[in-house]
Amino acid sequence: MTAPARTRTSADLIRAEEPVLAHNYHPLPVVVAGAEGTWVEDVDGRRYLDMLAGYSALNFGHRHPALVQAAHEQLDRLTLTSRAFHNDRLAEFAERLAELTGLEMVLPMNTGAEAVESGIKVARKWAYDVKGVPADRATIVVAAENFHGRTTTIVSFSTDETARAGFGPFTPGFKIVPYNDLAALEEAVDETTAAVLIEPIQGEAGVIIPDEGYLAGVRELTRRKGCLFIADEIQSGLGRTGRTLAVEHEDVVPDVLLLGKALGGGIVPVSAVVARREVLGVLHPGEHGSTFGGNPLAAAVGTAVVELLETGEYQRRAAELGVILRGGLTELVGKGVVGFRSRGLWAGVDVDPAIGTGREISERLMREGILVKDTHGSTIRLAPPLTITAEELRSALASLEKVLGASG
Repeated sequence: MTAPARTRTSADLIRAEEPVLAHNYHPLPVVVAGAEGTWVEDVDGRRYLDMLAGYSALNFGHRHPALVQAAHEQLDRLTLTSRAFHNDRLAEFAERLAELTGLEMVLPMNTGAEAVESGIKVARKWAYDVKGVPADRATIVVAAENFHGRTTTIVSFSTDETARAGFGPFTPGFKIVPYNDLAALEEAVDETTAAVLIEPIQGEAGVIIPDEGYLAGVRELTRRKGCLFIADEIQSGLGRTGRTLAVEHEDVVPDVLLLGKALGGGIVPVSAVVARREVLGVLHPGEHGSTFGGNPLAAAVGTAVVELLETGEYQRRAAELGVILRGGLTELVGKGVVGFRSRGLWAGVDVDPAIGTGREISERLMREGILVKDTHGSTIRLAPPLTITAEELRSALASLEKVLGASG
C-alpha cells in the first residue's frame, strides 16, 4: 500500500480545508490517502493501525477483496435506476438480509440517519393504521444519552446539548427515559406509544452495555403493551459484538431493526429498515422513498456483505479477539484506565482524567501509529475492523499502555 505522490503535505491539506469546509467535525490531524485491511497511510507515507473502523462502517476492513470485487463488477454493468424501475440486484439483497436477521421485509435506504427517520415514520404509520392511535397523537419512547443521527427530528430527542443547541424548534412526539431502566420505560409507555426505540448498546455514549435481561425486558414490555420494539443496530450490528446482532446476546428479535454503516462494506452508504411484514406492510406507493435507496451498486455491495456474515467467520473473530481485548484492558485498570466496557471487538475505555482528555489520549496514540476516537470526557472508543489479527490487537493495547504510562 503506497499513497500516490502528492505535492501537498498533511499540514498543507489541513490548512487548505480551514476556509472552505464547514467546521462540523474536529478530526485528528492525520490526512489519509490510502488504506488496506486494518491499516491506513497518510499523504506523507506514514502508516497507522485503524482502531476505529469508521465507527463500525469498516467492520470488514478497508477495501475487502470480495466487497471491492462486487463493486467493480456492478460498476461495469449498472449503478442507478432509482426505484422508478426494478433492478436485478435488489430482490436477492432483500431476501438474504431478511433471512440473516430473522425478519421478513426490507426497506432499503442509504445512511443511518435515513434508516432511523424511516423507522420513525413507519412506527407512526403503524400506530395509526394498526394500533388505532388517534391522528397525530403517536409517541415514541427513547433512551437518554442516545445517538441515532443528526437530523432535526433525531436531535429533537437527543440529550446531548452540543447536538441540540441552536437547532430548534424541535419535533414533538418523543418521550425520553433513562437507559437501562425498565421501571421508567414501563411508566412512559401508554396507549399513544407507537414504539420504543433504543440502541442495544449505546455507542456514542461510550459503549454503554445494559444489564443482562434489559433487552429481553424491553421485548416483553413492548409485546405486552402493544407497541413496537425498534432496535438501532447501526453501530452494534453485523458482527461487531461477536453475534450478527447485539440483541442476539439475549435471544431477542425486535419488531423493527435499523441497520447501516457496515452494511455498505465501507464502500457505499447502505442502510435498511428490516421488520415484520405487518409493520413494513403499512407503507404504500408514494408514501416514502429515496432516489438512491436500493440502487444496484448498493444492493450488490450489501449482498456481498451479507455473504460474508452468512459464514459466521466475522462473528467468531469478534468474539474470540474480544477476549484478548477485554483481557488487555483489564490489565490496564489502575494503570491509567479507571474502567471500561466491552463486548466483542468494541470497547469504551475511561482514562484517568488526570492523565488527559479523550482527545489528548487519541492524539498521543496517533503519534504512536494508532488511530482511535474520543467521546465524552476522558473516554476513548476502540472498534477495530473484525479482520484485525491478534498480533495487531496486542500491539495496539501495548501502545495504549505506553501512552498511559508516559502520561502518568
